[in-house]
Amino acid sequence: MLVQAICASLLSWTVLGNAQQKFLGNQRSYAEDLFTPLEDLSAVSQTGFTTLSHPEFPRYSLRLKESTDFCDNTVKSYTGYIDIEARHLFFYFFESRNDPDTDDVIFWTNGGPGGSSSMGLFMELGPCRVSDANGTKFHPESWNSNANIFFIDQPVGVGFSYAGHGETVSTTEDAAKDVAAFVAIFFAHFSKFQGRAFHMAGESYGGRYIPVFASEVYDQNAKLVEAGMVPINLTSIMIGNGLTDFFSMTAAYYEVACTPVSVEPILSIATCVRMKQVLPRCEKMLKESCVDIFDAISCRSASLFCDSELAQPVMASGKNPYDISRDCDGTLQDTICYPMTKRIAAYLDRPEIRAQLGVDPSIKDPFPPYSVAVNSAFTANLDEYRPTQHYVAALLERGVRALIYVGKNDWICNHVGNEAWTRALEWTGHAEFSGEPLRAWNVSGVQAGMTRSAQGLTFATIEGAGHMVPYDKPKESLEMVNRWLRGEPL
Repeated sequence: MLVQAICASLLSWTVLGNAQQKFLGNQRSYAEDLFTPLEDLSAVSQTGFTTLSHPEFPRYSLRLKESTDFCDNTVKSYTGYIDIEARHLFFYFFESRNDPDTDDVIFWTNGGPGGSSSMGLFMELGPCRVSDANGTKFHPESWNSNANIFFIDQPVGVGFSYAGHGETVSTTEDAAKDVAAFVAIFFAHFSKFQGRAFHMAGESYGGRYIPVFASEVYDQNAKLVEAGMVPINLTSIMIGNGLTDFFSMTAAYYEVACTPVSVEPILSIATCVRMKQVLPRCEKMLKESCVDIFDAISCRSASLFCDSELAQPVMASGKNPYDISRDCDGTLQDTICYPMTKRIAAYLDRPEIRAQLGVDPSIKDPFPPYSVAVNSAFTANLDEYRPTQHYVAALLERGVRALIYVGKNDWICNHVGNEAWTRALEWTGHAEFSGEPLRAWNVSGVQAGMTRSAQGLTFATIEGAGHMVPYDKPKESLEMVNRWLRGEPL
């Protein structure tokens, strides 16, 4: 479904401690006998790639280089590829501006599916923003203010990631295996990060990616311990304006477009009346074909019907579906309603920037902020119709905290749908969480939004923000993240 396709705590220290004790008490494993970690990022080359591998992951390797000065010269930064035989995922890594030797580690991915995390880096929460095609500007509200952070172009075909021999990835579950292996190899080589709190974050389709990726990392820990490796201290997940439960989101499209829950209604009365009449039929079709049972043919038919009746009127309105308080600047196809995406692409097309980043020379095409081919592959597999919220529940049951934050002006992955699924979520904290009233949360004495929290799950809205909260409200989003990293309530 096109519109949704565009849309895109702590590990119990008792459990982690037991795992680490088991690790320390084990005899040397076969992996340890063959493995020599690089230990420190200072050993990474500044001119070419340093290649890392691990015997427990024979199909995977990691090549990276120091690439400091292309974005934030106050910290060290690194770029490179996760190589999985013929598949190659590009990533950026920035050390914390505060204390890289003790601060937490954040993993970030944009959504789509098909969206490059370069958008998150250069437009939203990264250490710099692209002011024009000629360079970048220091971003004071970057999330690396108090954390080390990764930005990853995934799956293959997104951004600077690429593949040979016709290799593709077209499901979130397959993408999760590559991400989990990368995380394990990185932490195994750079021992100063071992045991450090690790947070997996993303937005939009990241609402599907992050719960599945984090679950794969968590489940992989048992294998790491068995192999004599230190487990990953998966502490939390953070999802911004996410598509986690497609059913709740679809049901909310009418309410956000036709009632003043975000801004004043943006569609005509006649259009809203038709949407209101269609909504019960749409919900019935989706529930019967995509939720209660999964019938691919019927689910696809239901999604096409609901898209044409509930989504297309908004897409044809001229409003920015990512922020319905504004008109679309440009077109969805050309600028995604944000001309800054064009400037980022122009900056990343400069040959000297690509050389500095270590972009593979085989990549000749202009930089794509968004891959239509990847999006189409995931859409063909109906990937977004999987029950992703159950992964969130499972992580919460295992002591992994979850922050679900939403800019209130977003329509495409809106606050109404996200609040609905968090309140309906089936887990042992359901009664307490759903019974909590929303309360205001403030930044510098000014109300930033509303929030509800219980037993590790937090839902928060951000006033005046659209789909990309760090872009619209950088100060508020950074304060939110810093409180979350410190384990403080909003």
